[in-house]
Amino acid sequence: MSVEEVFAGKIVDRKSKFYAHLYKIDNLDSDVEQIQKTHNKKYKKAAHHCYAALIDNQEDSRNDGEVGSPGRVLLELLHEYQLDGYMIMVSRIFGGIKLGQGGVARAFRTAGRGVIEAYLQNK
Repeated sequence: MSVEEVFAGKIVDRKSKFYAHLYKIDNLDSDVEQIQKTHNKKYKKAAHHCYAALIDNQEDSRNDGEVGSPGRVLLELLHEYQLDGYMIMVSRIFGGIKLGQGGVARAFRTAGRGVIEAYLQNK
């Protein structure tokens, strides 16, 4: 089992904070579980920890009760950038202002795309 965080970033949208982390992974099940535990400890105030993972034609995503299907949005980004063997996790700390389904999806997409593009530019 080998998990490597390759990049992290943060965006703020109407007082909600979105912490995005991009990881290289070797195993879908065990690595996802390990990263979830890490984020649960690191971002205790986060209402949602949403992710997508893609490895060897296997994929997984999780919305964690969040509206706007952020797991699907993040999975689309992994496919768009052809990031096989990677996982992206975004933890959201609610800022008190509801963003709606579209706003939530846009914020997760922006956070995910930002961390992916920053990683690819610095690779």
